[in-house]
Amino acid sequence: MPEVQHHISSAIVITRAEHVEMVAGSLQALEGVEVHATAQGKIVIVIEGPTAGHLGEMLLRISAMDDVIAAHMVFEQAIVEQEMSDDGRTHAA
Repeated sequence: MPEVQHHISSAIVITRAEHVEMVAGSLQALEGVEVHATAQGKIVIVIEGPTAGHLGEMLLRISAMDDVIAAHMVFEQAIVEQEMSDDGRTHAA
């Protein structure tokens, strides 16, 4: 049986400074997306999902949103379910 993986990616979303709060609100409303910081036209997000393809599709969807200039993936990690502890945190190596 294949191991179940959970994929996590961080990304930077670029918008004009006057649109940061509106775009951040739209991002926060997307399932599997968390907004972690906003400043001067930049929004730091984390995207979670079942596959790398899912993360890529979500990033493309974000790139196409109104008032988004660009969205760039910064980091991606795949976590095997067995590495997850009971509280959902990963076991650090």
